Amino acid sequence: MLVGLGTGSTAADLLPPLAARDLDITCVATSPATSQAAQALGITVVSFAGLEAPPRLDMTIDGADQVDPAGWLVKGGGGAHTREKTVAAAADRFIVIVSSNKVVERLSPPIPLELAEFGLSGTLARLRDVRLREVSHSPDGGVIADYLAEFDDPEALATWLSTQPGVVEHGLFPASMVAEVLIGRAQGVERRAPPSAKL
Repeated sequence: MLVGLGTGSTAADLLPPLAARDLDITCVATSPATSQAAQALGITVVSFAGLEAPPRLDMTIDGADQVDPAGWLVKGGGGAHTREKTVAAAADRFIVIVSSNKVVERLSPPIPLELAEFGLSGTLARLRDVRLREVSHSPDGGVIADYLAEFDDPEALATWLSTQPGVVEHGLFPASMVAEVLIGRAQGVERRAPPSAKL
């Protein structure tokens, strides 16, 4: 089985029990940190670029910073959302694991962005309500920033951000990408499939 692994605390918490089960899996990691942690536990990791084209994964497992009732996600707190979205889109099933405090009534800023270094000042001027992060670049060298303006419609904002020159990728993930959301609650795990789930 070919499995995509996200970046951040969810992936870090998932790796030890995954390794302990000694499953016949090969993983694609979305960041150097996840790749190193997985390999240290004996999990086989391959590069996404090394997969046969077009690359297909059986599933991708990742967390999220926010999940709304429709299944839209905000991701990218760790600055790897471009890779995370690419790997999620290549999976037959994208499984999202979150704690209950990540479930919200409506998505809100900040929305992570990856920006091209070239022409950065012009990109920032067009976006206006944006703040650069005091962190290192993305795994692929992009500038990490956050979009700070309030919004009502995540789909409209996602479309607008995708059309802005200099925006490599944004951290809004549509519900149509998501097969299932697993929500950790005090009484157990709630399984939720978005209305437009990728089944």
